[in-house]
Amino acid sequence: MTEHFDVLIIGAGLSGIGAAWRLQKQRPGDTYAILESRAAIGGTWDLFRYPGVRSDSDMYTLSYPFRPWREPESLAGGDKIRQYIQDTADEAGITAHIRFNARVVRADWSTPDARWTVRTADGTVLTCDFLYGCSGYYSYDDGYRPDFPGAGDFAGTVVHPQFWPADLDHTGKRVVVIGSGATAITLVPAMAGEAEHVTMLQRSPTYVTALPNRDALADLAHRVLPPAAAHRVARAKNIVLTQGFYQLARRRPQLVRRALRGLALRYLEDPGYVDEHFKPRYDPWDQRLCVIPSGDLFEAIRQGRASVVTDHIDTFVPEGIRLRSGRILKADLVVTATGLTLQAVGGVALTVDGTPIDIGQHAAYRGVMLSGVPNFAYCIGYTNASWTLRADLSHRYVLKLLDHMDRHRWATATPTAPARSGRPLIDLSSGYVQRALDKFPRQGDRDPWIVRQNYLRDLLTTPRADVTRDMTFTRVPVPQEKVAS
Repeated sequence: MTEHFDVLIIGAGLSGIGAAWRLQKQRPGDTYAILESRAAIGGTWDLFRYPGVRSDSDMYTLSYPFRPWREPESLAGGDKIRQYIQDTADEAGITAHIRFNARVVRADWSTPDARWTVRTADGTVLTCDFLYGCSGYYSYDDGYRPDFPGAGDFAGTVVHPQFWPADLDHTGKRVVVIGSGATAITLVPAMAGEAEHVTMLQRSPTYVTALPNRDALADLAHRVLPPAAAHRVARAKNIVLTQGFYQLARRRPQLVRRALRGLALRYLEDPGYVDEHFKPRYDPWDQRLCVIPSGDLFEAIRQGRASVVTDHIDTFVPEGIRLRSGRILKADLVVTATGLTLQAVGGVALTVDGTPIDIGQHAAYRGVMLSGVPNFAYCIGYTNASWTLRADLSHRYVLKLLDHMDRHRWATATPTAPARSGRPLIDLSSGYVQRALDKFPRQGDRDPWIVRQNYLRDLLTTPRADVTRDMTFTRVPVPQEKVAS
């Protein structure tokens, strides 16, 4: 007999565990399971194991609002984040609800039955009344790998950070890290201590900023306040500062450009070097701003253990990489920190009454549901703030919708699409985002079809959202045999 659940959650990472915690707390009578494709809890933080892997969002906002972050680091390493997620699941009894190695490949909605039929890669079939995708927005199976000319001629080792070999030793080696995003600026200082030298090779500069690894206000709050209160103080301060900085960057980009350049100069003290390698052509926050904990990248460069080269790759050669300028970067190890491959809802194939759902042709309802798709939600975080801030608001909205459906005995809830929808869901100019825009739903031109990157506004409006607006509800259809009788 096929197992049936009130709610199925896809993914046991930061979002999925948070969704389960909220579900248990608010709707303790609901049956649920979490379907996790991997063999462990943690999602991104279990997958990525490259040197120095860490969050570039502070942990007072990346952590759950219901479970305070108690470690001293504000910018924590991947191992501590993974343990935090695991501990949250264990303490709340969530772990027992997780089905590991259960990769969801297909989900089919039946209107006559008012339920989803969910299939995993091993052939398991489950059904549910409501399906919630909490699997992030990129593929775990493949990172973005450009087709570099001559790569087969290189005599050394090439590795992508998403698939870091556990036994890879970079001690004493000449390392070239291709890329300039968050992964690259994490890898370079982390590897520079043991490598002979690490070079970050970028086509163009990225905006970076240095933040302390310890939060002075949080440390003070923890000395004088109970843990939960101290966490709230640090969390509120960081939310206001990050949101304020983002708004300043969008409204006064030249001012922020000068401030970021000045910060880099404080460490590197070489205007020419800063302008060549840390002065992007785009405005701040056209792409995600990268954070350097305690200026570690700048320090590695200043001490001569690392360097930055801004140029284009001509071809790989046996001894390394030849650039368009003709220079050859000698390397024993090349790390292709070239980005992610984005995909929507974990790559699950969705159908509604036998019709395949092309997600890119649907509109995003409150940034959490899809137009025309019943009893389905997905979780996606902010691009300008910690992922968890928006994820937690999404969880709370889904539960509010489920409560409304129960009170009125509705079986289905389907967002009704607006007449027009054209803006991308993710508003960043980064290459990895632009390559995948057609895979994600579009935004409309009015609420509730606009997805704003503004946590403070969403914090006020999401809990008060009218779940009936642009939403069609139906009851369970009466079987034909009962009608006939």
